[in-house]
Amino acid sequence: VDGVKHSGPTKMVLYFTGATNILYTFGGHAVTVEVMHAMWRPQKFKAIYLMATAYVLTLTLPSAASVYWAFGDELLTHSNALSLLPRTPFRDAAVVLMLVHQFITFGFACTPLYFVWEKLIGLHDCRSLCKRAAARLPVVVPIWFLAIVFPFFGPINSAVGSLLVSFTVYIIPALAHMITYRSAHARESAVEQPPRFVGRWTGTYVINAFVVVWVLVVGFGFGGWASITNFVRQIDTFGLFTKCYQCPTPPIPDASWPFPGGLHNLTLLPPAPAPSPAHFFRHHRHHSRGL
Repeated sequence: VDGVKHSGPTKMVLYFTGATNILYTFGGHAVTVEVMHAMWRPQKFKAIYLMATAYVLTLTLPSAASVYWAFGDELLTHSNALSLLPRTPFRDAAVVLMLVHQFITFGFACTPLYFVWEKLIGLHDCRSLCKRAAARLPVVVPIWFLAIVFPFFGPINSAVGSLLVSFTVYIIPALAHMITYRSAHARESAVEQPPRFVGRWTGTYVINAFVVVWVLVVGFGFGGWASITNFVRQIDTFGLFTKCYQCPTPPIPDASWPFPGGLHNLTLLPPAPAPSPAHFFRHHRHHSRGL
């Protein structure tokens, strides 16, 4: 892009919004693969978590960095990067893939809510898939309606990452590990002992405590403040039932129509000065003498 600038975050709000997005990227972008593999082979969770981290490092972050390199500071106020891309078959394919991703994520994220709703109405043990699918409509329809009314996700992702993912991915697991192995008996009977290069149990507790405090202050505290502030500032760019979120506005029609060359090509004559009252008086006397 011609004239692109890369000044980076110039305000505290933008800095902590970016930091929150990075936390959310590592904590949520590969969560579908992590959960599915953990349910399949729980004993291999550490390996799949490492693969998910590699997925983020090799795919998610490089693509985000390349888009920022191309468009620069425009992304600081445009959460929808797809709206900045030129309309090409590759951009259209990216939009389709993003929609597929949203469908998969929606089904995965709403599954616990489905189960709670089915247990509430007494259909969780029903073997009829048609009945269970019909029973889930009261959950699906309101969510889809809200998604159509507010078709944006950038600021929401930042808010979710700071207020929810900070706890579910970082704070709660670290605290749970510390509480589970707080006694000497629990540490001695642990199936896996912490490796020596992290300092055994002392080093593990130090790392967990650092993660809890740092994410609580930076991710939840400052990140939550920055995400909510950014959300409020971008409310005017959302629009209800908008067809394209934060897309460029269409060009305004030329106001010079129907003049083909525009008004600036017309030769405008200066206005003639209005005659004074004395002119009419002298003109009247001239005709009176002629009579």
